[in-house]
Amino acid sequence: MTEQPTSFERPQPGVDPAEARGALLHTPKPPGSPALPVQARADGTPSGGPATVTPCGKGKDGKGKEPPVNGPEHSQPATAEPGAHRPRPAPEAIPPQPGAEQERAPGGPERRTGRGLPPGRPMPMRRDGDRLRFVGAATRRIARGLDLDEIVMGLCRATVPTFSDAILVYLRDPLPVGDERPTGPVVLRLRRTDRIPEERDTDGVLLPSAFEPEPEPTALADLSALTTELCEVRPGGALNEVLRGVRPVFADAPAARAALPELLGEGGEAVVPEDRHAILAPLRGRRRVIGAALFLRRPERPAFEADDLLVAAQLATHSALGIDKAVLYGREAYIADELQRTMLPETLPRPTGVRLASRYLPAAETARVGGDWYDAIPLPGSRVALVVGDVMGHSMTSAAIMGQLRTTAQTLAGLDLPPQEVLHHLDEQAQRLGTDRMATCLYAVYDPVTHRITIANAGHPPPVLLHLGGRAEVLRVPPGAPIGVGGVDFEAVELDAPAGATLLLYTDGLVESRLRDVWTGIEQLRERLAATAQLTGPDHPPPLEALCDEVLDMLGPGDRDDDIALLAARFDGIAPSDVAYWTLEPEDSAPGQARRLARRALARWDLEDLTDSVELLVSEVVTNAVRYASRPVTLRLLRTDVLRCEVGDDVPQLPRLRQARATDEGGRGLYLVNKLTRRWGATRLSTGKVVWFELNRG
Repeated sequence: MTEQPTSFERPQPGVDPAEARGALLHTPKPPGSPALPVQARADGTPSGGPATVTPCGKGKDGKGKEPPVNGPEHSQPATAEPGAHRPRPAPEAIPPQPGAEQERAPGGPERRTGRGLPPGRPMPMRRDGDRLRFVGAATRRIARGLDLDEIVMGLCRATVPTFSDAILVYLRDPLPVGDERPTGPVVLRLRRTDRIPEERDTDGVLLPSAFEPEPEPTALADLSALTTELCEVRPGGALNEVLRGVRPVFADAPAARAALPELLGEGGEAVVPEDRHAILAPLRGRRRVIGAALFLRRPERPAFEADDLLVAAQLATHSALGIDKAVLYGREAYIADELQRTMLPETLPRPTGVRLASRYLPAAETARVGGDWYDAIPLPGSRVALVVGDVMGHSMTSAAIMGQLRTTAQTLAGLDLPPQEVLHHLDEQAQRLGTDRMATCLYAVYDPVTHRITIANAGHPPPVLLHLGGRAEVLRVPPGAPIGVGGVDFEAVELDAPAGATLLLYTDGLVESRLRDVWTGIEQLRERLAATAQLTGPDHPPPLEALCDEVLDMLGPGDRDDDIALLAARFDGIAPSDVAYWTLEPEDSAPGQARRLARRALARWDLEDLTDSVELLVSEVVTNAVRYASRPVTLRLLRTDVLRCEVGDDVPQLPRLRQARATDEGGRGLYLVNKLTRRWGATRLSTGKVVWFELNRG
């Protein structure tokens, strides 16, 4: 059965055919058809008169709103409501459908079994028009789902109780994605079950047994307890043959009778009623079968008809295609998340004298990747480079360009270039990537020893500095031209970075939207920072993580037009009393002088237990520097949570760790450094290099 176009449907005003009450509606009486016989209500009063008939699409209130039929769990009303819409007999002009002789009067016994149906239980669909409207509404409900769970739930809610009393949905575990070929055996997992719950009264209390049409419990009461969760489809087995056939089959068919025990398990036979009260429908996606759906009806309800197989086929096809697309969408979202995660820092470093916190928000759930980025790069001399940038757009292309610019910025930072030189080289790199590759960037270098920060800007919003007393100011930095323009110079400024202050770097998505311009947003950000600082008092800065959350809370509805990258840096600095700095002439006596200076500094800091190790390591590093240097050598000791030693010279070649042979007289200095220190490294500078190492204080 192919999906019918919407123009052939005959929807009733205010009624959803996918609901239980909507399934009872029939097509309007054709002109010239004989008048319909008068029906009697449950209380015996006639309902065919003009004054007693409730218009289609109007409830008891007469305001055009249908009373709710399906609750959150498909609960049905306990008793028939007076004046509720009742199914009408087919006009003489419409030929009766197969099984139409089984219809019964409301509240009376069914002619096929002689037993009554529960009050409020929907009557079976008896016309092609009913089925057509139901399939149209059900497929629309299934198509509204975006993810896997929503689609499966839409299938269950559209079919129960209108088409069946219960449904079991099995899906492959794991679900194949796209054209990939799954390895291993095919396993089906019970994804969801749904059924008509027990009848309840208006107070939500179970009705007494006297009101129940079937006092004994049925097999559909607990589907999950009677069926197995996992089922392995054996090659050549009965279930495999049914799934390969693609078409739905009745449960009493020979192939289905052999396949159901394999699908449901040992206790599953009690779930499937006899006769044609169950349909097994394979779920086939674009390229392969991805699961199966089992539609069940209670024995007291009319059995499925041949046309119901077409309905089940339509529901299964739409659900399978929706699930296939949802899986593909989930994979694309996963790839986008992984791409964005790998292009941003997984964790922020912990440089000396500064604490860091960051946030990143995509523009929307449908655009998870973008061109915004942030970074914190440790530099020689306990300095740290703070970077935030924004590539135009929020797409895969923007993310790819962002990744290349971020890598370039990290490489340039490793060369310890001035901020304005870093932006100049980023501008050249953007021009090499393409003529329309535009981005903004702000690059700042913080020195915790001098308590100074150097900032260069390339068309980016200015940073905001929150002082310890609660005053927030927008730093005045040259705006500069965006990266990618070419042929422009960038200017850097050096500003004070007092201890306890917080520097906030951000992208324009935080301060600019359709509702406000960028400068209005910057002023609101400044006011929010100042108000947050007032809560903790003038002597205590607000916690860094909480401050980032407060900043993001300033975004109101409709303010998320762009990606948001946020980097906050709390300047702790290094006190002058924790710094020892000397300049040594490149002479043979320099190593001995370095040992004496280091011994005095350690005695002043009460770190005499490190004297032996520090003297040995300082002597080795200074000896290597003096051997090749032509200018004075610098020696600096920093006391923080660790003891850090830095030796600088004017030779750009970096030392390399190698294994000395037994006959070599030298070459063991870096080997000792590598064995005795917590960590060590060497960084090339524009004026030479710095070799550093760290030792634990205790």
